[in-house]
Amino acid sequence: MTPTSRLEPEQGLIIVSCSREKLVTTTPVPALELYQGALTPRLRDHVSPAHRARLRILSGAHGLLHPGDLVGTYDRKLRTRGEAQALQARVSERLTTDLRDEALRHVLVVMEPLYLTAAECLFDHAPPLTLTVLPNPLDWTGTSAVLSGWGWL
Repeated sequence: MTPTSRLEPEQGLIIVSCSREKLVTTTPVPALELYQGALTPRLRDHVSPAHRARLRILSGAHGLLHPGDLVGTYDRKLRTRGEAQALQARVSERLTTDLRDEALRHVLVVMEPLYLTAAECLFDHAPPLTLTVLPNPLDWTGTSAVLSGWGWL
């Protein structure tokens, strides 16, 4: 369900999975700059800085990243449910802080089901939070429709 009125930045949260395509660098860079595939470039290009701060990236190697978290180039993809479950505690610890924010109303999650396993704590907060889950990490059409409904595009 997409709201019909504009959401302030603190009322929304976007969670996407990382991408295989990464900036090749010898020094760590902000997570938002590292990922060059999936939805990250479009979010970087189309969402305002205030709203980009409400983006979280789920990394198979690092857990839940905020846009400014410094990360170096790596190559690791979640391949098994066991690997995803092993990330759950790290992801939950970081994500629960965001999910407990009283201003938060809507969460857009765009990631394949295996990555969603690592973020299973999301379902402990819905309701009262409204979750929109898109299972294709390349789904810009669905993502932009939700973000437009929020007034973020």
